[in-house]
Amino acid sequence: MGMRGAKAAFMASKYVFPGGAVDPEDFARASTNSGPLAIDSDCPADAILTCARRELAEETGLKLSSNSRLHFFFRAVTPPGRPRRFDARFLLADARDLTADPDDFSAACDELSHLHWVRLDEAPRLDLPFITEVVLAQVASLIPMAGADALVQPSSVPFFDNRDAEPRFTWIGG
Repeated sequence: MGMRGAKAAFMASKYVFPGGAVDPEDFARASTNSGPLAIDSDCPADAILTCARRELAEETGLKLSSNSRLHFFFRAVTPPGRPRRFDARFLLADARDLTADPDDFSAACDELSHLHWVRLDEAPRLDLPFITEVVLAQVASLIPMAGADALVQPSSVPFFDNRDAEPRFTWIGG
């Protein structure tokens, strides 16, 4: 995780995961728009996955091997009336699939500061957005299911849907 700048228009000084918007170049190899990752999206699933890999590399300097798997485990939409809105898909990867030293953030851009790995039990001590706390709780619930050595794609993914005035919590897939 890393801290957003104090002058950021959105989530200033909050600790967040690396991430961002799908860029036009992320569509270059996109071939499929199927599966829960692409539900309700104008972006093919492959473009979303390419974006996730690119944002990880840009914001942390860390790269995943080409054969690493990304596991979609949560979706959230920002409530109306916020200065910035997002429709985020949260993905997990196995840190053992990083191509270099996982503690070397020297190639990171300057979008996030204080980059470091955060233990789940230590995360609540950071200044986190509410949705990040919810997402971390979901990560904690997946760990016992996955076991020590394997992440599994859940059959359904929680969706914190704030597209309308009344927020709702639903499930995608399954």
